[in-house]
Amino acid sequence: MSKTIAEKIFSQHSGVDAYAGDLVVAQLDFVMGQDGTAPLAINSFNEMGGEELFDASKVAFVIDHSAPSPLEGVSALHKLMREFSTRKKHMLYDIGEGVCHQLVPEQGHVVPGDLVVGADSHTCTYGAINAFSTGVGSTDLAAAMISGKLWFKVPDTIKFICEGTLQPGVFSKDLILRIIGDISADGATYMATEFVGEAISTMEVDERFTISNMAIEMGAKAGLMEFDEKVEKWLSGRSNKTPRPVSADPDATYIQVINYDVSQLEPQVACPHTVDNVSPLIEVENLPIQQAFIGTCTNGRLNDLRVASKILAGKKIAPDVRFIVAPASRSVFLDAMNEGIIQTLVESGAAVVTPGCGPCVGTHNGVPSDGEVVLSTANRNFKGRMGNSKAFIYLASPATVASSALTGKITDPRSFI
Repeated sequence: MSKTIAEKIFSQHSGVDAYAGDLVVAQLDFVMGQDGTAPLAINSFNEMGGEELFDASKVAFVIDHSAPSPLEGVSALHKLMREFSTRKKHMLYDIGEGVCHQLVPEQGHVVPGDLVVGADSHTCTYGAINAFSTGVGSTDLAAAMISGKLWFKVPDTIKFICEGTLQPGVFSKDLILRIIGDISADGATYMATEFVGEAISTMEVDERFTISNMAIEMGAKAGLMEFDEKVEKWLSGRSNKTPRPVSADPDATYIQVINYDVSQLEPQVACPHTVDNVSPLIEVENLPIQQAFIGTCTNGRLNDLRVASKILAGKKIAPDVRFIVAPASRSVFLDAMNEGIIQTLVESGAAVVTPGCGPCVGTHNGVPSDGEVVLSTANRNFKGRMGNSKAFIYLASPATVASSALTGKITDPRSFI
């Protein structure tokens, strides 16, 4: 019987002929925790009587959410992670290295066909390179670190066929925002998603990560894409692991198949206070903003910074706007420096902060004031997400954010591209 990508990966990792709805115990290829979840996992690890990791080379902690530490209590948690990593001899990415969901694929820890879990909901990002990756809780992370396996219910899959060509000024962020607005925040709960079609295959891998990253925002466990030459090229030199690409069978069974023609898609904006509150930009155009932010595991990659720098080159941001940029990793930061991107952004008025999650989580680095409007490239705009429940967060593409930083109000990037 034919299978989806998810069904094939779970079959391979469980040794069972698995289909949607089946319960399986599956071997894991990599596990990850960040500084908001790893300390709880360490405590659970000890409570479970854990002594050794199942494989230290397949475990990583990343200090990215509150990096550098803004508080004494956070510093204690960071110390706990460092000491555990030293004792167990597994990988630790400390402050300044970047966001976990950039580092895990960038550093070659995940390849096509892998089954990966991370104690962070946006672990689904790695689906862009044909891996089934999903978020888990800290207790599950502890169990995974001990045993190297977890139980799963194999999910049903929604297939999104995205045909056509995105117009100049419209990006993968606009596409995934439109899809989430259509499906709703819980429309794909506990399902996998597959994204295929001309619009996906013509995207660079950086752009695909944006789509897979936000699969969780419609409730999905994974945002899967096919392996192709672009993925193969992107992986080249990053990993010593052997890719095991997985393709869905042509006659695989999907719970739903949804078609999109992206050719007429316009820039989109997610309005407060839910990610699925999505409108065409024109409906909120000219709304004044006080802060603009480019970064996060969704849109802090080199291509995102490059797009913004082209719009901002030789220009100055509006005098009443604070513009913050957080590169997704140290590597992205260095590449952007070498290309002159960082200089362009700083000259335009940007404040470049440490590679990491930056203002997204709301622990430090750019907490807005009461009533302020923030336009961000992040993946969430819930009340309090950036540290103030009385602020208003709008989500958009890096191009839209850069254009809006210039004008001081939500602005269609097509006027600058």
